[in-house]
Amino acid sequence: MRVVIVGSGAAGLTTASTIRKYNKDIEIIVLTREKYIAYSPCAIPYVIEGKIKDFDDIIMHSPEDYKRKRNIDIIIESEVIDIDSNKNKVKYIKDGKEEEIEYDYLVLATGSTPFIPPIEGVNLEGVFTVKTVEDGKKILEYSENSKSVAIIGAGAIGLEMAYALKERGLDVLVVEMAPQVLPRFLDPDMAEIVQKYLEDKGIKFILSKPLEKILGDKKVKGICVDKKVYDVDMVILSTGVRPNIELAKKAGCNIGKFGIKVNDKMQTSVSNIYAVGDCVEVIDFITKEKTLSPFGSTAVRQGKVAGKNIVGIPCKFPPVLNSAISKIGDLEVGGTGLTAFSANLKRIPVVVGKIKALSRARYYPGGKDLIVKLIFGENKKILGAQIVGYERVAERIDALTLSIFNRLTADDLAMGEFCYAPPVKMVNEPISLAAEDALNKFNK
Repeated sequence: MRVVIVGSGAAGLTTASTIRKYNKDIEIIVLTREKYIAYSPCAIPYVIEGKIKDFDDIIMHSPEDYKRKRNIDIIIESEVIDIDSNKNKVKYIKDGKEEEIEYDYLVLATGSTPFIPPIEGVNLEGVFTVKTVEDGKKILEYSENSKSVAIIGAGAIGLEMAYALKERGLDVLVVEMAPQVLPRFLDPDMAEIVQKYLEDKGIKFILSKPLEKILGDKKVKGICVDKKVYDVDMVILSTGVRPNIELAKKAGCNIGKFGIKVNDKMQTSVSNIYAVGDCVEVIDFITKEKTLSPFGSTAVRQGKVAGKNIVGIPCKFPPVLNSAISKIGDLEVGGTGLTAFSANLKRIPVVVGKIKALSRARYYPGGKDLIVKLIFGENKKILGAQIVGYERVAERIDALTLSIFNRLTADDLAMGEFCYAPPVKMVNEPISLAAEDALNKFNK
């Protein structure tokens, strides 16, 4: 039996490795446009910042590693151009030659492409997106001869890049259409904390305004926002991604509002074709609505589910909360589930608990501020959480994610059992304190 996988990101390679883990005999072939495989795009800003020494350090494996250690064939720099699902054939171009390969199972891990706003100047020299190692290398090289940069988009990658380039000595301006930074997983009050931190580092912001055009002849010389010109010599577009669904369409797979339609086995409408990663739509755990989940952690889980089902091990992919974490300079920022803002848009009544605490016992050296915000429904069940602080944010977001999945209430969290030691925790866990704050409001 032969499995062909299109795409070498986290979803595709996890699918391949999972198949091999449970079956030593299946032939596995991965086709990818990329030159480099098995790396994390999320690490690119930290290489540019200098926290990670070199781009080579974030490339975990080579195609030769996969062949030698796992008997998985990876054909790099190959472009899949067509899929015939009636004949179970994939057509691709490698080294200028058109080739064809048959499959028993096909896995589409085609990922996503950075969204390029349809405005004047996006093709000028000095305009970049942040998606691949090659992107990162080009940004780093160009920044060495630049003095100022405009980051378009204040999501996690945008803010991480803003901080990284500020650390490299550039003047940084962030432009965001929304009225706040990190609009996907923070409420405005929590976003203000992040923005203030970056403003204190010298980063400037323009919010609630779209980028109108990029100025220059051949190279970037400035941007225009709200009919005002700002001089910059470099622009980074961090304006979101769009799922790559064209091959799925050619294969006859059903497409939803947000991406390729799959069932909970990661199986498309074509029974022997699976799809995983940024290209598929998923179900939101709370609202039950379709959405995207463009996170590496989601991609890995989906790859495990697809791989197991292909080898005959039943496995289901559950709905998502889109838990997110980012480290911007020294600041850790995390969120999961609904924000109060998104709940209000969906007409879901909520009660909020919010506290400011310390990450360690107040008498133990090194304790740092931790702001915890919890969102509860009318039935007291937790629906969302946001934390901004300087240490141990990720672990708490993970705990709160599990709390939402297990439908815990404000009472459960207020009286829950948490560990304690002065060097690492307050005796009153901040999560419990935030839940108590919400309970006080429920009881009024």
